[in-house]
Amino acid sequence: MNIAAPKGTKDILPDEMSRWQAVEKLFASVCERYGYKEIRIPTFEQTELFARGVGGSTDIVRKEMYTFEDKAGRSMTLRPEGTAGIARAYIENGMASLPSPIKLYYDMSFFRYEKMQKGRYREFWQLGCEIIGSSSAYADAEVIAILDTFFTELGLAERQLELGSIGCPQCRPDFLNALRAHFKPDLDKMCPDCRDRFQINPLRILDCKVDSCQPFIANAPSQLDYLCADCEEHFAKVKRALEELAISYHVNRSMVRGLDYYSRTVFEYVSTHVGTQGSICGGGRYDGLMEILGGKATPAVGFAMGIERLLLEVEAQGIKLPAAAPADLFIISFPDTAVSALALAQKLIRSALIVQTDVMERSMKAQMKQADRSNAEYLVVYGAEELAAKQFLVKRLSDGAEETVPADYLAEYLLKARKKQ
Repeated sequence: MNIAAPKGTKDILPDEMSRWQAVEKLFASVCERYGYKEIRIPTFEQTELFARGVGGSTDIVRKEMYTFEDKAGRSMTLRPEGTAGIARAYIENGMASLPSPIKLYYDMSFFRYEKMQKGRYREFWQLGCEIIGSSSAYADAEVIAILDTFFTELGLAERQLELGSIGCPQCRPDFLNALRAHFKPDLDKMCPDCRDRFQINPLRILDCKVDSCQPFIANAPSQLDYLCADCEEHFAKVKRALEELAISYHVNRSMVRGLDYYSRTVFEYVSTHVGTQGSICGGGRYDGLMEILGGKATPAVGFAMGIERLLLEVEAQGIKLPAAAPADLFIISFPDTAVSALALAQKLIRSALIVQTDVMERSMKAQMKQADRSNAEYLVVYGAEELAAKQFLVKRLSDGAEETVPADYLAEYLLKARKKQ
């Protein structure tokens, strides 16, 4: 029997990995320039964390979580998203005692039992960040600015920021009542999930993707018409900050997010590229989550984006990502110099060079072919003469130019050559 990767998962092979690493390194660089630090949390958590934090009315909790019972009979769930786990870590590790705000970013895999489609897997990777401890609209603007900087430096030009507000616990009840009044006359014409959402949380109806429900959703009330004075002021302040930052946006009157913990500001970046229009990433404010999880009321805002979806967009927009760096040197050896070649490679690698040498004990002809395939910049042949003379004939593979270099100077020679490229 052939054993294959589970449905909904994929292997990320070395040729593709360089694209992932380019995106991940750029994202980490941007976040760190804004003062954010990386966090990593467990792959699985107590199921209750997500039931309480993400929300029992969400499709994630109702349909998509990978939940299992451990050997002690406890219900555990593979993390379906990052914010609830980060909030748990913030509370459990006493981070509230640290100076505010706490600025965190992450690069982690998540798990949801979803319908398979292009760019969507059941094990998937997300980049994200959270700023915890600030209720200011300027914190909202900063996390959006991180995305704007990241996309600009990545070269992702065909994008649009969709911006909205879903209010707070004070003004949302009136909006929910308006939604119920709107949907109730046509409820029997809507999908079974929406009929359930009507009872549990009618806000979730706005996120329905079933075609038959769209005519009823299209003219539904907007939360923007029900914002309290504080939420209106907060939203206006976010917009003014974005304008000052020269970040263009479009106010989306019907925006919702797929998780129950959001409040006030919500946003998405969507593609404007023909053929790939759709969400690239999303986020918003979640001021009530810490309290739901048993901590003190703590304001927070953040976002997440799927790497697989992002890379599809990068490809569609024709963006060339840096390839893996080629080897600086390939060393060809003989049976009597193979160990010395390994030692030389070790020394050069510890000088921050990328070096390859034969570990198959192949013929010189086979090693020459391997050297050609390696795309190395330079080649040396390490024979008995070189071992005795302590110098090498260094050959540049791009044009065949050769130069004799003393063994003790080889690392410096290669490092200087790299700087000139």
